[in-house]
Amino acid sequence: MGDRIKLGMVGGGKDAFIGAVHRIAARIDGEYELVAGALSSTPEKARESGEALGLAPSRIYGDFREMAIRENRIKDGIDAVAIVTPNHMHYPVAREFLRRGIHVICDKPLTATLPDARKLAKVAAESDALFVLTHNYTGYPMVRQAREMVANGELGAIRVVQVEYPQDWLTEAVEQTGTNKQSEWRTDPARSGAGGSTGDIGTHAFNLANFVSGLELEALAADLQSFVPGRRVDDNGHILLRYRGGARGMLWCSQVAPGNENALRLRVYGEKGGLEWAQEDPNYLWFTPFGEPKRLLTRAGAGARDVAGRVSRTPGGHPEGYLEGFANIYAEAARAIRAKMAGEACPAEVVFPTVEDGLAGVAFVDACVRSSARNAAWVKLA
Repeated sequence: MGDRIKLGMVGGGKDAFIGAVHRIAARIDGEYELVAGALSSTPEKARESGEALGLAPSRIYGDFREMAIRENRIKDGIDAVAIVTPNHMHYPVAREFLRRGIHVICDKPLTATLPDARKLAKVAAESDALFVLTHNYTGYPMVRQAREMVANGELGAIRVVQVEYPQDWLTEAVEQTGTNKQSEWRTDPARSGAGGSTGDIGTHAFNLANFVSGLELEALAADLQSFVPGRRVDDNGHILLRYRGGARGMLWCSQVAPGNENALRLRVYGEKGGLEWAQEDPNYLWFTPFGEPKRLLTRAGAGARDVAGRVSRTPGGHPEGYLEGFANIYAEAARAIRAKMAGEACPAEVVFPTVEDGLAGVAFVDACVRSSARNAAWVKLA
């Protein structure tokens, strides 16, 4: 194992999609070694999942609190923990590890409710441990380049931000069939939170727009729908955005849009030009200086910047995508964790979503729900 960061995982056991994604991402650059886990709330399933991953029997836990306590006490206990549970468990799990100085890498959204998000932000601020939120789309190389171009003023003052994230996997009431575990908890407000599509994918769109544009949201007006009969959370949302400084935006998130698999798309327009990026074609960034032809910038092509190259692994023409984006968040977290272990400052170029980004995302969902309940009235983030 050498000097790899010792990683634990809570959630993500047998049949859990996102747990496998996190484990792959953690392995890509060889920075982590998974050594412990409380992989399910069901002890038998936790044991079976841990055995399938080759964990030592003594490091397979049936309860996350037991794991946090013991791993903090043993000589070679974990350095960091990945939390890949349903949303309502993010706060209690993260709290146990942060209080013991164990670094946390948590799936988004931060929590299921705004009160829990505020409490988690307080716990994180009081801990010596790092908190990393896996808004994985911020890890794409060309997203990093877009962010740098905006920050450098190449678009001028930002005027308009358009972001959309449509999917189609919840077009029918699959959560009522008993055959899709993901749909069951993601449409259960007790586990996912009050927002459905807004919390699941709207937070990704909101975070991406903020990450690239550098803007801060001031107010929003949201019109949310639950098109599928019997569904208890929204499955579609249209949201108008007002940013501080005068920029305006629109966000559309939907999980009932047939023909869309994972069509996250961002467009940012300023006084001097515009940028366009699409998640399903992530190695390309379109840049249009005002009055000039549209330019295609590729991840490893002539227009690529160092900020993109730093988080790229393959030569030009060899696509990088979803798993590598996740891996970049894990790689950035590893650099920050190693700096922390050495008592050094985190390198300035290291970028990852923080607990503050997560708090903003949960406040966004809360504002959307409040606005929609008032017939799409304009509201400010709480």
